[in-house]
Amino acid sequence: MSGKMRAAQYNTPKADEDAVQQTLNKVEINEIPIPEPGENDILIKNACASLCHSDLMLFWGHTAEKPPMEKVTIGHENTGTVAAIGKNVTGFKVGDPISAKDAAFIICTAWKELADCTALQHMDTLRNTPYRTTGIQWFSQRGWTLLLQHLCSQLTESLNLVAYHSVKKCGLQEGDWIAIIGCGGLGHLAIQYAKALKLRVIGIDISDSQLESAKSLGADLTFNSASTPGYEKEILSQTGGGVHAAVVLSASNAAYQGAPSVLRVNGILMVIGIPKENLSINALDILLGKYRIMGASSGTPQQMREPIEFSYEHGIKAHMTTFNDIGDIQKIIDLLESGKTAGRFGIVF
Repeated sequence: MSGKMRAAQYNTPKADEDAVQQTLNKVEINEIPIPEPGENDILIKNACASLCHSDLMLFWGHTAEKPPMEKVTIGHENTGTVAAIGKNVTGFKVGDPISAKDAAFIICTAWKELADCTALQHMDTLRNTPYRTTGIQWFSQRGWTLLLQHLCSQLTESLNLVAYHSVKKCGLQEGDWIAIIGCGGLGHLAIQYAKALKLRVIGIDISDSQLESAKSLGADLTFNSASTPGYEKEILSQTGGGVHAAVVLSASNAAYQGAPSVLRVNGILMVIGIPKENLSINALDILLGKYRIMGASSGTPQQMREPIEFSYEHGIKAHMTTFNDIGDIQKIIDLLESGKTAGRFGIVF
């Protein structure tokens, strides 16, 4: 398939490290060729692609990773239809509704089958090719995405594996207290999963709009940590000693610093958000069992059936704010940087 498409790309020209850091948040709209699928590839005509903090944290310097190439097309979690397939692709046909996953696991998962598959190649080989970058896929006005078959699945709506695992892996019992710290993109989904698991939920954020969203989703208590002095003591009182788990979805170091103060003895600090600075942990607190530390991600192929079916059965829905033009990409970035918006953001093609 020939032709051109517009793509929102980070422009990180070759320069000394300081100069690169100064341009990391700059996005430009470029015209690039629509990719041609290879023998193991699927070309997707996107219907929608979203942008979230995981797209931006690489360029904010929140990880030790460097941008994988000079110009990186941003946006991921895209859905659409199959436009073309390579000769070795099976289980998909042109016109199928489809969703694309990042390259954390190179897998093949078909709806209702979720068969285990072997990787075609290691994710590192994806880093330096223009159409396959780790976790960052085509986000374009014409909306074309090229991916290996093993990164695709039949379309499943309203699903977020990270949000589900962040709650479920805490291993809590019905009626236990859980604090969702950061009630935005992932947080509003985590609240829904927690309520579906019959947990008592406390939403903590610095944004009143996100806290209003948390209340509408059934959060039992909400606190603005920036404007409510002594909220930690109130939580300890309301919960009879603290929450059983605190899930930190915010990328703020301050969120991690405050989380242990709302935990009960031997509670769980669940690490999800990736802050710029390293976390400061008191080793004695861990040694003495004051609290435990865990982490969760999107999970393995074997762990996908459960959240997919759970989301469908319990009607988990993402709150989406959508835009209709690629030129709105900077608006989305500005909204994400503000940290005061609710739900998730995407561009509809």
